[in-house]
Amino acid sequence: MMTGPYFATDQYTFWAMVANELFLYILITAAIMSVLLTVRHTRGEEEAGRLEITRALPTGRLAPAVAALVILTIANLALGAAVTVGTVSVGGEIAGSLALGLATALTGMVFAAITAVTAQLTEHAGTASGLALGLLALAFMVRGVGDVLNRQGSWLSWFSPLAWAQQTRVFVDLRWWPLLVPLAALIALLVLGGALSRRRDVGAGLRAATGGRRTASSALLAPGGLARRLITGTMIAWAIGLFLFAIAFGSLASSLTDVVEEMPTIQDFAPIVLEDLTGSFSAFVLMMLAIGPVALIVSGVLRMRSEEVAGRLAGALVAGTSRVRLALSWFLVVLVEAVLMQMLLGVGVGLGVWAATEDTGWIGDLTLASLAYLPAIALYGAVALALYGLSLRLTGIAWALVVYTALVTFLGDLLGLPDGAKDVSPLHHVPLLPSADVDGPPLLVMAVAAAALVCVGLVAVRRRDLAAG
Repeated sequence: MMTGPYFATDQYTFWAMVANELFLYILITAAIMSVLLTVRHTRGEEEAGRLEITRALPTGRLAPAVAALVILTIANLALGAAVTVGTVSVGGEIAGSLALGLATALTGMVFAAITAVTAQLTEHAGTASGLALGLLALAFMVRGVGDVLNRQGSWLSWFSPLAWAQQTRVFVDLRWWPLLVPLAALIALLVLGGALSRRRDVGAGLRAATGGRRTASSALLAPGGLARRLITGTMIAWAIGLFLFAIAFGSLASSLTDVVEEMPTIQDFAPIVLEDLTGSFSAFVLMMLAIGPVALIVSGVLRMRSEEVAGRLAGALVAGTSRVRLALSWFLVVLVEAVLMQMLLGVGVGLGVWAATEDTGWIGDLTLASLAYLPAIALYGAVALALYGLSLRLTGIAWALVVYTALVTFLGDLLGLPDGAKDVSPLHHVPLLPSADVDGPPLLVMAVAAAALVCVGLVAVRRRDLAAG
């Protein structure tokens, strides 16, 4: 469910482990990169008004889209080449390494083409990327369910672009023909995206935007109203998707005994305690799912940056709202929504474990356990706010911390990272409840650090010039 089909059951080698357990996360990385880059160079350019200036020159209607496609192709080929070189350099078979890199590049290009289609449907870059990332989440779920139905991939798995690459069976029983499927899908999606782009005006989407109200509602005019309007829709969409993931992952508790019997070394790459299988597994699932609220609180806080750069934040300030009040209310809105999402994930995992064990007590236990992550989630948001206040150029550090946290959470034990490297991730200091004991001091330190960084961010926002780096 969480990694992919299980090949090489008779002789499980190191490289079979790479194909079975790590390949999926390389594909997801390529897909996310492609989605964001495609939106940035297509719908993002239209929304900013720069594409209209380019189109005023003697250029073809599809020329900007083709230029974006060239950029995406170079990026994905570079990623595929890096994957190939990386595996060959540590002893990977050349043919398998080439297939691994090519499959990665093709999967990234498929999601770039999917995003090129979603970019035609709406006039907003955020909505276009949200639709594409939602389809990525759906592809993950479809592939997961399909691989649970058949451990080497069922008919359902083939409806997911992520499964097409995995079905090459790299380093196990290499097959090249599954790569024809993403190639055909890429061509079809690009043709569809080009056809749809001819049916709409520049700056508009195929789905016409509805007219807004003549006057702003009281909720929009209230403190934090702008943040709620811009952030809440995305939060709700991701909350629904992550909640379904939480239930699905929690329900895997019913097969833990079989997993341990087939993979006795599971403790080497996951914090699973054999004496408390269900509790430790549930705690590990909660830790992995917490990456969602962490990423969303950083994204929500840094939305202020894009609104400021686009000039829209100045309108709220001109209307009489102080910078400190605007930034603080914005942060509190995003924080509250991230907290509610984290609690919902605890409920979801609890429901899944309840379905697997028929013990309703897990719902309450895991909901309470999810609260232990709130200081860490607040700390990530506070780091983003402090960086935003200090300089717009520094905000990328907040995303670097999120990516590093994901690396430590998913692969830290497998890669054998030292404790000092893991300690950089705030999530690493959260006790793995309900299997572990509550450790209050680290949570208190993170809460105090979050409060201090919020103060730093608010003071910095007050002193910095608007839209200044």
